[in-house]
Amino acid sequence: MSDALPVLEDLRSESEELDRLVAELDEERWALATPAPGWTVAHQIAHLAWTDRAALLAATDPEAFGAEVEKAAANPGTFVDEGAREGAALPPAELLAAWRSARARLWQALHDAPAGTRLPWYGPPMAVPSMAGARLMETWAHGQDVADALGVRRAPTDRLRHVARIGVRARDFAFAVRGLGAPDEEFRVELTSPVTGEVWAYGPEDAAQRVTGPALDFCLLVTQRVHRTDLALRAKGPDADRWLSLAQAFAGPPGRGREPGGGAGRGPGAGAGL
Repeated sequence: MSDALPVLEDLRSESEELDRLVAELDEERWALATPAPGWTVAHQIAHLAWTDRAALLAATDPEAFGAEVEKAAANPGTFVDEGAREGAALPPAELLAAWRSARARLWQALHDAPAGTRLPWYGPPMAVPSMAGARLMETWAHGQDVADALGVRRAPTDRLRHVARIGVRARDFAFAVRGLGAPDEEFRVELTSPVTGEVWAYGPEDAAQRVTGPALDFCLLVTQRVHRTDLALRAKGPDADRWLSLAQAFAGPPGRGREPGGGAGRGPGAGAGL
């Protein structure tokens, strides 16, 4: 548990920030359309609650979670939307209570998991810190959709370090999920913290292919909240450049991404969600 505690605390902070954003909304604003086609603010929160419950099941009853994976495999194109739609049909107060309960129970289950625990998931099994980081990544990304729907500009935090790390580590997956061979060589990725200006560096210093730019922009890219042409990211090398056109930090099939000019993260946007 000790290795997971820092990211668990950041996950709690990320969730609480989004909670404050939606807690006082009236029913009309819960029904606002977000940049994900067909998804309202309620759908976004319902999806987070649904995924938190799935992660809780993975942490507490792996056999039952296996049955859920089989259901997802039978309906790969619809199971996420179905979960969101079911939750979004609840009254807002009930939906908010369900999300709060699911995330609190998951937080405690991850906190109490023995060191070295690996949890089953829809992809490869995940260590507890990785699961917590993935939950933070998705909470931040769906929170961005909510903020865009409400016309709110969120102040970026250094919790983005967890999102950036997942995006870097998912490089080869982003190629593989599209049936492409991953580059043979490692890339150097240098991202500037939105808070301190510190550079978060990944990969060998002498790598020939590189990606540089603001950490916020990289996180918006790998969660597919903004089209790369609207971001201040720079690539050196053909494979690095190609990666920026298909990067994704989330499991599952390739997302549809956003159209150029959507502006997510800087006001209302347009496009698809996770």
